[in-house]
Amino acid sequence: MSGPLMGIRIADFTQLYQGPLATQILADMGADVIKIEPSKGDFFRGWSLGDRFPEGESISFMTVNRNKRSVVLNLKDPGGLEVARSIIATSDVVIENFRPGVMDRLGLGYEGLAAADPKVIYCASSGYGPTGPYRDYPGQDLLIQALGGTMWLNGRRDDPPTAIGFGIADVAGGFHIVMGVLAALHERGASGRGQRVDVNLLNALLMVQTHELAYFANTADPPVRPRANTTATYAGAPLGVYACSDGFIALAMMNIGRLAGLVGAESLVDMDIANEIPRRDEIHSTLEARFQTGTRDDWIARLREHDVWCAPVQTLDETLADPQVNWNQMVRELDHPLVGPLKVIGPSILFSRTPAEVRTPPPLLGQHSLEVLSDLGYGQERTAELVTSGAVVPGISLRPDIRPVGQLQTAARGLSDRVAGT
Repeated sequence: MSGPLMGIRIADFTQLYQGPLATQILADMGADVIKIEPSKGDFFRGWSLGDRFPEGESISFMTVNRNKRSVVLNLKDPGGLEVARSIIATSDVVIENFRPGVMDRLGLGYEGLAAADPKVIYCASSGYGPTGPYRDYPGQDLLIQALGGTMWLNGRRDDPPTAIGFGIADVAGGFHIVMGVLAALHERGASGRGQRVDVNLLNALLMVQTHELAYFANTADPPVRPRANTTATYAGAPLGVYACSDGFIALAMMNIGRLAGLVGAESLVDMDIANEIPRRDEIHSTLEARFQTGTRDDWIARLREHDVWCAPVQTLDETLADPQVNWNQMVRELDHPLVGPLKVIGPSILFSRTPAEVRTPPPLLGQHSLEVLSDLGYGQERTAELVTSGAVVPGISLRPDIRPVGQLQTAARGLSDRVAGT
């Protein structure tokens, strides 16, 4: 293992997208992330983008859970809570994204944990925050986009409110968890004290829109979406996406007259402006008529020769095969014990001495239950008692020195042996 977070252990109580994305990033940086799951597992084990489950494993789950160890605990059982507290006692950070109050009701809230260990860092992530009128509302990406005003910044003039086509609030929320945890770890290094960190999806999405929201707050200019495909509500021509004879190109900000001269749009060559809003639909239409006379790649080559800020609009297969994407090693392949070769998006931050790594595939449900109990010092007799009572559920162990003991499920032993190839 390497990574700047080597030696940091994280007790991960998160599910779905935002929290697991954050703990995966921290795990890539070297943290030992122990994922604590209920008997049915993380919600994403039973739900997936496209309803795709190769070999029974959810694509969505596998996307955001590599480099972690899975432990299945019944937190309604005293024995399960005992093990959870043992994991927390050996952890530097606790991360959860339950609705506010759930961890308190389980006896695992920040105040109690901090009383036992003042150095603990506790990060709670919710939809709207730990207090306020929306505190108990469900927090989900589309709902946050609706509340956050995002849908009025996307699409074209006559479209209904239009959501962004991926979970932007979840991704922004995950990044905020990472930033908050790293900041708290840094501060603890100076003070020796932990603290509570609160992150919520609504705040994260507002921060992502800081440019647009600050503009509106200071001008009261309502967002008027263009009819043309110029993409940014508050930005003018020539910014936008343009159809060519065989695809599309994107253009960023530049002088309209200079661009018009390069593409042969003679009616626009006298426009000495790089952000024209009143005539943006007309300008887009005029420029697009010229772009449609040539292919996407020909236009890109010609424009780049003149240092025009442009890019081809790539399909997903083109993106994954893109030379820079491959140079950055952003598509990695793992060997999953059931699925086989599994492609994932790799770590996105570079460290000169302690590189982030893709070490292990997403864990099978409860795969590390017995391993973690062994690491915590639980003996075979107590482990068998916890498994028999249902407080701890064993899954599959790929470590040859960890095997089901006592009265553990024979099915777990058989599956463990089959995966390990014994």
